[in-house]
Amino acid sequence: MEIALILLVIAAVFVVRSIKVVPQQHAWVVERLGKYHATLTPGLNFLVPFVDRLAYQHSLKEIALDVPSQVCITKDNTQLTVDGILYFQVTDPMRASYGASNYVIAITQLAQTTLRSVIGRMELDKTFEERNSINSAVVQALDEAALNWGVKVLRYEIKDLTPPAEILRSMQAQITAEREKRALIAASEGRRQEQINIATGERESAIAKSEGEKQADINKAQGEAAAITSVADATADAIRKIASAIQQPGGEQAVQLKVAERAVDAFAQLAQKNNTLIVPSNLGEVSALIGSAMALIKAHKT
Repeated sequence: MEIALILLVIAAVFVVRSIKVVPQQHAWVVERLGKYHATLTPGLNFLVPFVDRLAYQHSLKEIALDVPSQVCITKDNTQLTVDGILYFQVTDPMRASYGASNYVIAITQLAQTTLRSVIGRMELDKTFEERNSINSAVVQALDEAALNWGVKVLRYEIKDLTPPAEILRSMQAQITAEREKRALIAASEGRRQEQINIATGERESAIAKSEGEKQADINKAQGEAAAITSVADATADAIRKIASAIQQPGGEQAVQLKVAERAVDAFAQLAQKNNTLIVPSNLGEVSALIGSAMALIKAHKT
């Protein structure tokens, strides 16, 4: 009975050491007698007990590695504290196991040295503007070296760039001055545009006023011309009617009577406007005046 129990325990140990279930997105490295033998993939795997040994376990997921902050010197000799984060993934479990004693430390140190080198070639202002360039340069340098470690560097992101306090105050003063400059420029541009608008408005108003006066003069001239034409047409029509009436029987006598009435009215008006009454010395002159008028009318008829 005891022997059976011992055999059962030994069998259980063999089963536990020989059967391995690898989780998804993981890879386990197996050594056989101290030498690399195989990489176990996710699922059920079998080992030779006491011969095969599970040496390394790797996660194939993307890993975010916080790179410790460090002080870098820019091209213009300014200290800059840089903090970043690195994203990488194990692509070759065998190289990740034997390529470096600790690939995480190796990647971290290489990221720091590469970052110092990249920032050392830039001036302080450029480091804030060229974050994407810095990230790309670090990723490129790390990716070339990490191939021997079985690691793929996906991206690097700068979390923070912190210059010294004195530089921060100077930068703040510069930003304030730049904003004040922009405000003054904007105000001057506004005044300039206002003056342009006022001048344009006055010019357009003067043009409109002159056009209105011009049109008013044209309308007035046209009205006066139309009035003169109407008066002339009316006068001509009246003369034609008078001439036609004279040609009728008794027309000449009517004209003589009308001329005599006008002469009498004229003398009457003179008598009203002057203290001295003017009377012709020869009343026959009045009849002579009437006769002369009738002679002119007859001459006009012929």
